[in-house]
Amino acid sequence: MGTANGKMGTNLATYNPNHSAPSQRGRAGGGSAVAWLFTLFAAESIPFALVTFVALLMFVQQGAGWSVATGLCALLSLPWVLKSFVREKVRQFGHFAIVLKAVEACMFAVLIGLAFAFDRYRYSVPQIFTCLFLLSCLCAWHELAARMYYERMLYPRWQRVYNSSKIFFSQTAQVITYGVLIMTVGALQVFYHNRSDAMSFAWNVAVYMLAGVFLLLVLYNCYALRRPPVGDVSHSGSLAHAVRAEVQVLDRIAHKPRWAAVVAGLFVVLLPQSLMFHTRVLFLLASKADGGLGCTMLQVGFAQGTIGVMAFSIALGIGHRLLMHRGVRRTFWWFAIPLGLSPFVYWLMTAYPPANLLWLCIATFVAQFCFGLGLNLCVAFVRYISEERYRNTINYLYIPLVATVMIVPMALSGWLLQHLGFAQFFAVDALCALPSWVVAATSYAFLSAYQVPSRNIQHTRKKQHVNKQ
Repeated sequence: MGTANGKMGTNLATYNPNHSAPSQRGRAGGGSAVAWLFTLFAAESIPFALVTFVALLMFVQQGAGWSVATGLCALLSLPWVLKSFVREKVRQFGHFAIVLKAVEACMFAVLIGLAFAFDRYRYSVPQIFTCLFLLSCLCAWHELAARMYYERMLYPRWQRVYNSSKIFFSQTAQVITYGVLIMTVGALQVFYHNRSDAMSFAWNVAVYMLAGVFLLLVLYNCYALRRPPVGDVSHSGSLAHAVRAEVQVLDRIAHKPRWAAVVAGLFVVLLPQSLMFHTRVLFLLASKADGGLGCTMLQVGFAQGTIGVMAFSIALGIGHRLLMHRGVRRTFWWFAIPLGLSPFVYWLMTAYPPANLLWLCIATFVAQFCFGLGLNLCVAFVRYISEERYRNTINYLYIPLVATVMIVPMALSGWLLQHLGFAQFFAVDALCALPSWVVAATSYAFLSAYQVPSRNIQHTRKKQHVNKQ
């Protein structure tokens, strides 16, 4: 779910029906975004990377088995599954700059608690999970508030200009967090190998260091995040009312023809990636006696945390550009075929283990590039289900829907791995690519026929906006 922050999907400007159109003096121009764009989305991506990618290594190195570790990591996705239910409440609350500063302060406090868990508890898996689950909830809240803040601080034309920069800053923060943090932990474990608690001590020091870096971002954002000139006032409404509003959305979706088939199709299409989302890291980390590659933490951090995430981000950006300029129909198979190829790379590595770090990085790059490029296929499914209900619908529904269909296979992947072993597991995973391609083939005509070119959508909305004025 690499994410990428909603981080995956088409960025379309949101029109707020509760406010009249802002005057030309009411919204910020492009130059002002430089002061806060990077630090805002870096503050979101650092804990997101910790929860999404690093958590598995934390659980495993603290003694959790593979099935327990993957199950706990899947549960950390629940706040992202349910985040759309509090979207309306976040909007009603308003005061987005204040909310962001408060949420970031809470994130810093949780990071300190996470470091404390490594320091004080010998078997710290329950404490670590509690801290990471709170951090995941805060990340989901921050993502909603950050997106609303972004939309209210910039004109739509500047949002389009800065969208690529926003994604780049977010992905860069994830690469640095995932790769550098794991390599730091690995280096500390080697340096303090004489200590009986070397693993816990290394995580303790690394998380404290991460919390220190995050604190600098929090302090800077306290200065840089200004009150949005429009749409920042609060509105009355309870959380129950906000949840009922989202339930009504789900009810409308449930009345859409073939919606269940589309969701089931997305489940099958993403099944190969769901099964290998966490197990690929276990494959690198497990000893050769257990069928893994026996990589050190330094090697895992460089190959998977740096090269792999960079490949995923590059491919995601390329796919996004292709989708914007060529549309779903022309790019459908460019995404569908690569999406099922990643398991074949790991299956080959079980038979022909990489001879050195270079070949490991090449294999990881190819696998993650295919994943990032293929993940753009999900936009077609989300657009059909959402019916373009509001302009930012892809961003708000993308992660919850994708996380929903991936969470069960991710949770069960560790259990399957323990029973099958790496070679058979990745063989089964690779075979799952066949039904995913079949489903993609049957969905192609149906989904691509539904798509409307983005420029036509934007033109229609512009006319509607002018008519309302």
